[in-house]
Order: sequence, then structure tokens, then C-alpha cells
Amino acid sequence: MAVKFYLVRHAESTWNAEGRVQGQADPPLSARGQAQAAQLAERFGGEPFTALYASPLQRARQTAEPIATSVGLPIRFDDRLKEHHMGLFTGLIWIEIAQQFPEFAQAWMVHAMDMPGGEKHLVFRARTAEVMQEIAIRHPSGTVLVVSHGGILGEFLAHLLGFDPNRRHPFRFDNASVSVVELGSTGPRVNWLNDVSHLKVITLAEDGSRSNDGFRKELHES
Repeated sequence: MAVKFYLVRHAESTWNAEGRVQGQADPPLSARGQAQAAQLAERFGGEPFTALYASPLQRARQTAEPIATSVGLPIRFDDRLKEHHMGLFTGLIWIEIAQQFPEFAQAWMVHAMDMPGGEKHLVFRARTAEVMQEIAIRHPSGTVLVVSHGGILGEFLAHLLGFDPNRRHPFRFDNASVSVVELGSTGPRVNWLNDVSHLKVITLAEDGSRSNDGFRKELHES
């Protein structure tokens, strides 16, 4: 038996569009994010999922709602699927963090760090592992959608693959991306990562980068 997780990062929020650290702040989806959520719903329409779980934060809930309608399932909200609490960084953009916390900004590029005034990193990883393990036990041979945040999804994969918890994980999750992981008797298998092929229109910035990359130092992935 194996459980298959479809891991969905929420669509673009208004703070993603501005490059602001969100953590457990609760901005809504932007107009672009609403369109992304609709495209996710179209992608999943008619698929036989067993259950749909989501973070209760507004950007995840608003992403999950059209998906729930499309697949005909209720949303099971769980507070443990909320993003990492980012403490004093909440609401800041990267240049502000680099100016106000220069030593942290430099070290954070390599190490998993405790945010000043925020949730301890190891506590965050533990609650991520706990909630995902409980969902897997609840649906031992199911196909489960989880709509959450970049930090949650990265910590889950890092935990599954046994990565050093003191180093930053190497994964990236774009807004409205889909990643698929199977958990079975032979261990975890990552089927695909950060798939955005369902997003029909991706506006490019003048330098050719995706405009939904937003906060380039990846603290925006919440």
C-alpha cells in the first residue's frame, strides 16, 4: 500500500506580488492568484482524490476552494499546515531584512535559522512531519491533495529524504505549483517537483525571469 500526495503551493497572494514575507500573516490572493487557483481547479477536475487538506490561512483556503468544487470533496483544514511563523520578518521585503539583520541574511543563505521572534525551526519541522504523517496514516492507500505553503512543503520533503535539519532545503515551489510524492513500504518516491505546466499564462519580467518568482531570496515562499 502507498499513499500518494499531491502537494500544492498556494497561488499568488497580494504580498507575494509585493515580495513581502508572509509567514502566518493572512493576505488574500491577488487577481493573478485567483486566476492561478482556477487553473489548478481545471487541472484536477474529475480526478479521483481521496481527501483534500489545506492550511486555513486565506491564501491557501482561497486556492483550495475552487479545487474542492472541481474534485467534489470537502476541505479539511488543519492549523498545523500553516506556514512557518516568521517573527520580526513578517511584512518585510528582502532589502529591509538585509539592512536590519545583515548577519542573519548572510547566514540564512546556507543554514536553517530561527527567525527573530518567530517559530523555532526544529519546532516547525516537527509539526510539519507530524501532520503529514497523520494524514498518511489516515489514508494508507489514498491519493491526497494538500494545499499549503512553500515552507511546509519543503520541510516535508527534507524530512522524508533525511536531509540535515540544520541546513536549508534545496527545493523551490512556485505559486500554484504541484509536486507529487508517494510513500510506500520501500520508502518515499518523488514523482515530480514544482510543476506549473497547468498555468497557461506566465508573464515574464524584462530580465526574462518569472514575475511570480517575487521575493528572490525565497523567504517569500511562505
